[in-house]
Amino acid sequence: MLGSSSAISIRRGRPADAAALAEIFRESWQQTYLGIIPPLHLETMIRRRGREWWTGALKSGDTIYLLEIAGKPAGYATCGPARVRSPYKGEIYELYLSPIYQGLGFGEHLFEACRGGLDDRKLAGLIVWALSANTPAIDFYWRRGGRPFRTTYDRIGGAKLEKIALVWN
Repeated sequence: MLGSSSAISIRRGRPADAAALAEIFRESWQQTYLGIIPPLHLETMIRRRGREWWTGALKSGDTIYLLEIAGKPAGYATCGPARVRSPYKGEIYELYLSPIYQGLGFGEHLFEACRGGLDDRKLAGLIVWALSANTPAIDFYWRRGGRPFRTTYDRIGGAKLEKIALVWN
């Protein structure tokens, strides 16, 4: 177990967690991106990340941390080498909590698990990308010391969406 307190634990995901991860993904994306990502495209993205997709990701050895609260899956984070060339070698790709656990401080546990895992892999510096319209995510990373580094745009479902990179040395 990577981190724990009496009711909170973080561990590496296992193939048996695929259904729970698909549900956390579905719930969190529906809440987070409704009104940001065009609705039909959002639903397509969610359908693509079902149980089978998560089973494959977990079997591939991707770094996926699962947050459990009182033994129940409540959130996850994925991380690894940065996907873009920059001085920041580690990246948190995703960090999501089920909506009922958002805003209560549980994301910090996943964030620190990723930082520790990236440090163990000697990936110095951290980068995280978030849609600029996702102000709760931007605020979350800002409070943890992330600072703007770069912006870019993605076209998702016909909408041009700004992404911001936040970084830590």
